Amino acid sequence: MTLARIPVAAPILDGRETEYVMECMASSWISSSGRFIGEFEAAFAAFCGVKHAVAVNNGTTALHLALVALGLGPGDEVLVPDLTYIASANAVKYCGATPVFVDNERRTFNLDPEALEAKITPRTRGIIPVHLYGHPVDMDPVLEIARRHNLFVLEDAAEAIGATYKGRRVGGLGDCATFSFFGNKIITTGEGGMVTTNDDALARNLRLYRGQGMDLERRYWFPVIGYNYRMTNIAAAIGLAQMERIEAHLAARQRVAAGYNARLAALGEKLILPISENWAGHVYWMYTVLLTQPDLKSRDELIMAMDQEGIETRPVFYPMHVMPPYAEPEGVYPNADWCSERGINLPTHAGLTDDDLDRIVTALARALA
Repeated sequence: MTLARIPVAAPILDGRETEYVMECMASSWISSSGRFIGEFEAAFAAFCGVKHAVAVNNGTTALHLALVALGLGPGDEVLVPDLTYIASANAVKYCGATPVFVDNERRTFNLDPEALEAKITPRTRGIIPVHLYGHPVDMDPVLEIARRHNLFVLEDAAEAIGATYKGRRVGGLGDCATFSFFGNKIITTGEGGMVTTNDDALARNLRLYRGQGMDLERRYWFPVIGYNYRMTNIAAAIGLAQMERIEAHLAARQRVAAGYNARLAALGEKLILPISENWAGHVYWMYTVLLTQPDLKSRDELIMAMDQEGIETRPVFYPMHVMPPYAEPEGVYPNADWCSERGINLPTHAGLTDDDLDRIVTALARALA
């Protein structure tokens, strides 16, 4: 019997998603107006503990919209982790500004606060700390550096919905934060994103630029050039249903992480397992392991071996400095290189069973033998 393929990520649609989408269809409110948009925004804001949540059509437009609303422009610089998904850097370029890369620390893969200050110049306008793979950045030193240099802080929390830093949920730690609801994220709207903030004026700017720049009180009057970044009512309907089940989704990921921790303990000489700092609430968007001896079996060889067993894995992101649009000399970001060449994301989603975890770990042990 051929075993079903285990995907690295999968959405869980176990709530009222179909009911809410069918309500949209029956009402004909399927585009960028309808009750679900406001209700999803309100539910998400309450979950993050912030005043405002502004829904958009994906996580990348959330980043771009936030930077536009913050006033980023040509000639400006923004500090961005070198080890991240490329959207964090691209959104800066969309504004005509320059992403300046910062190395990460090896324990959590996140931006190293101690490496920030050396990268600040008179052109630096802000910092984008990315809560990579679900573990929050150490935000206190980041916020202190930003305060001293009068910089904005935009949290990229695309992978960290529900994560906490010293008891506070990400999304309200900086000036604003962005989230993604792509199909592989902790909750999904198919495609979608959100910007959160406690700043009333910033929230107003976000809503202004989100809808082509149309005045919020005067229909079809456009005081600025904006963007069509609105979320549809159908997407928001799915999102609201997901929010009703989010605690269950997060708990399931903790179960998966605990299952991996127990099963992989015997491979401790060959793998470094993910850690959660004592000030952090890790949500395990991806359960990420590091090879201790990549010269014996490389990351890519291990990924191929797992694929042959019907198990999808993925590499830790390639650092930005090796990407053609952002190429820089080798050796400048040693920690990013170290993590990338050793790191593998194992399947991580709420639908994994104990049998799935057994199968994944058995295949991994066989591939490492």
